[in-house]
Amino acid sequence: MKILAIHADYLKFKPTKKALKNAEEVDEKEVEVKECLVLMTSVEKKDEAHEKEITERLVAEAKDIAEQLKAKNLVIYPYAHLSSELANPTIAVHILDDAKKLLIQEGYTVIRAPFGWYKSFEWRCKGHPLSELSRSIDLSQPGAVIKKDAALKPKALELDLQHNTSLQNTGSFILAWAVHELFPKAIPILALSQKDAFTVDFANVKFTHTDLQKIGKKMDDFVKKNYAIKEGIVKAEHPFQNELLQAYKKEVKAFSYGSFNLLLPGSVLLTTGGVKAFSLENISGSYWKNDSNNVMLQRILGHAFKSEQELKDFLEKLATAQERDHRRIGKELQLFQFDELSPGSPIFLPKGTIIYNELLQLLREQYRKRGYQEVITPQMFNKTLWETSGHWQHYKENMFVLNVDNTEFALKPMNCPSHLALYNSTSHSYRDLPLRLADFCFLHRNEVRGTLGGMTRVRKFAQDDGHIFVTMEQVEEEMNRVLDFVNYIYNEIFKLPFSLELSTRPESAMGDKELWDKAESLLKRVLENSKIPYKISVGEGAFYGPKIDIHIKDALGRSHQCATLQLDFQLPKRFNAVYEGSDGKKHPVVMIHRAMLGSMERFIGVMTEHYAGKFPLWLSPVQVKLITVTDDHISFAKEVYDKLFAAGIRVELNDKPETLPKKVRDAELERVNYIVTIGDKEVEKKTLAVRSRGGKVQFGVQVDAFVKDLQEKISQRILDA
Repeated sequence: MKILAIHADYLKFKPTKKALKNAEEVDEKEVEVKECLVLMTSVEKKDEAHEKEITERLVAEAKDIAEQLKAKNLVIYPYAHLSSELANPTIAVHILDDAKKLLIQEGYTVIRAPFGWYKSFEWRCKGHPLSELSRSIDLSQPGAVIKKDAALKPKALELDLQHNTSLQNTGSFILAWAVHELFPKAIPILALSQKDAFTVDFANVKFTHTDLQKIGKKMDDFVKKNYAIKEGIVKAEHPFQNELLQAYKKEVKAFSYGSFNLLLPGSVLLTTGGVKAFSLENISGSYWKNDSNNVMLQRILGHAFKSEQELKDFLEKLATAQERDHRRIGKELQLFQFDELSPGSPIFLPKGTIIYNELLQLLREQYRKRGYQEVITPQMFNKTLWETSGHWQHYKENMFVLNVDNTEFALKPMNCPSHLALYNSTSHSYRDLPLRLADFCFLHRNEVRGTLGGMTRVRKFAQDDGHIFVTMEQVEEEMNRVLDFVNYIYNEIFKLPFSLELSTRPESAMGDKELWDKAESLLKRVLENSKIPYKISVGEGAFYGPKIDIHIKDALGRSHQCATLQLDFQLPKRFNAVYEGSDGKKHPVVMIHRAMLGSMERFIGVMTEHYAGKFPLWLSPVQVKLITVTDDHISFAKEVYDKLFAAGIRVELNDKPETLPKKVRDAELERVNYIVTIGDKEVEKKTLAVRSRGGKVQFGVQVDAFVKDLQEKISQRILDA
């Protein structure tokens, strides 16, 4: 493959004439893209045997160049003149289209110019040293084939693979050693492992994405030679390691081969050959100790496996996860989008807004039944509120601070302080409690730009937030009520398996230990009585009180923490929030923080991937698509449309002068629940041909019966409809 990359102020191109008889059908209009990286590409005959690897390399090269130029708009421009040995057009199109999909998943805006056309074009080059770059990718040469266990992979979503820490630690050792061999000046700072992944942070180096392949090949060599790993003497060789030793204390061990030495919290396998396969995922930036005031490090993420089969299974799940990526589906289905004018702030399009509002409707119905009162609180508060809550002292760097009337204000990052201020605005008796407040107000958190990602990490969001004010004696009953709410949402509505996690008193906890012990004992009793599986995370509670987190599993077996319940003794104390007891005395109120879905944005992202865009009927933006065979059928189709619309069903009519197969295919791509075809028989008999999303077709369906059936399924929130 040949690549000529041009960094341009703008590119204009227009298809003028087909160069191939079977060239793809396109709109012959001029296209203009501003502030873009143009990737003029020529796929060659020798690339045909390495289609997947060439695609990955094209993506890696594009990202490498784009990152140097800080370019976010990419144009993949097929340009046959770069080579005289061109590949089969079908294979070339596959490679370019697959590369486009992968780059979109990485967060780039990508346009592909039409293949098989003569095109006129005009551009203005940036005119600096990086403006024009040419690269050649040749996988036909000996030794150039990317090994499947060392290939660059797009950013992975967490996949629930059961691998022990020692295996992942060994993977991080092999990675750090390989980097040491290839980049002697690089300093491995911190290696951490989870059950299915490892990361290593490096200082004094700047990797490109193509470096991952070099590192992977070196790691592959270490694995094949099965070197013995020895436990060495723990010693700090640079200031970073001094801090590492202090942070992890006795957990850190030293492991070495020859002169190479690495500190790791935990254990490793006896030899490098214990890792049978691995996958290097990506490179990202990370700040030392997660503080943006500290030095920026380079982090490599990888996965180690006990067998080639585990790697194969992992890559299959990864491919499925990529197909379900909410950013891709959100764009395809026109649910939501993002704009650089407001980074980290999702824009809900009309169809996405329908999903958002349906979730709110579900919650509001339950709030009415469960005794909640919805409030709407301000977006912005004077700093005195945040000083009282402690956020000004401990959270200010994550808040958007504004100067209003020569006084500092901040956009609200969470609702709890404002709800306490609201609680304190009137006096309360024990007879008023429990007081259940719900709030969907927008929140803003000043997340680091580099950590933003789709709907899962944003700056502007809303929670289905609730705060319940109770006496200590009411805590157990109220917690039972909240768990019943959780069970209704995840078991009865979404039918998602979930488990509970009780996080107990941390070292930094505030308040009386005796109160903590009482609260933890109470929550354990609540969990035991719920009969729902749970585990205890010792010392992982919030500083103000113990908490219960709810972990759900999606269609791919990935775990997501959405709902949460937290007991809070400290924040009410800071606000002097009290109630008058039956004894006539003032007593401190206890506050329960709770969210059922958590962040609305994140939940919608998770559900988009869980359903792969095929939302259940009650949640679906388009529930019915009406399709006419010819213009003669439009009149009856409009009658059906009017009946469905009047019944509150979300329906669209496609009466365009297109072929029936194309209309059906378009509706399938939109993932609508029911496709209704109207032809001669339907007009004659005043019936419908109804195709469900599973492909089952019913003929002769009566219109009124169809409407009634849909209304019942929607009202009951039937999941499989």
